[in-house]
Amino acid sequence: MPPRLKICGLRRSDQAQAIAALGVSAIGVIGVRSSPRYLDAASRSQLFEGLAEAFPRCRRVLVVADPDAQEMAELGRHPGHDVLQLHGGESPRRCAELRDSLGLEIWKALRIRSPDDLHRVADYADSVDALLLDAWAADQLGGTGQRLPIEWLEGFTASVPWWLAGGVTPEAAPEILRRVHPDGLDVSSGVENAPGDKNLERVKALVATAGLSGSAGTPAV
Repeated sequence: MPPRLKICGLRRSDQAQAIAALGVSAIGVIGVRSSPRYLDAASRSQLFEGLAEAFPRCRRVLVVADPDAQEMAELGRHPGHDVLQLHGGESPRRCAELRDSLGLEIWKALRIRSPDDLHRVADYADSVDALLLDAWAADQLGGTGQRLPIEWLEGFTASVPWWLAGGVTPEAAPEILRRVHPDGLDVSSGVENAPGDKNLERVKALVATAGLSGSAGTPAV
């Protein structure tokens, strides 16, 4: 089976729809204010609602980090997302609490600084629906383009679905998929002209490299 593909950091509804039409499994939007790809609540609601209407099988992922009490009102289903991706320091217990209280799928990003960090995966097995492994960076939570050393992941398996992020590009994908077998690839800067502005030709190249079937991009009827 080909890996699933998530394109993250969208800021424009027209690009989100064009990318969903290519057959990707998920579209991600950033709700972290410090990110150059941040999209405000009203704009991301509009983007997600358009996707839900036109491409209901494409997952709609809101990326947040350590949400506080004031942000909780924006995290329920009504803004249009159906997955919450946590990119902060959320503990397994906090992930489970959010999954129970919000009724959403929870994907947890783990920033891997050394091979020993992979042992943290087991801690989250019962509290999340999927994990995302990303390269560690000192000054940014994600979307850096830094590549997680592939040799750390050779032979890696997890008891929950896992996505690989960090330095995934159309050029790098063949080697990545030859050496490791993630359930999905999460891509942001590797298919961009600038933060939040996706290059559709590069997305098409990645879709072709990953061998996606295109089923998630079937329009609603």
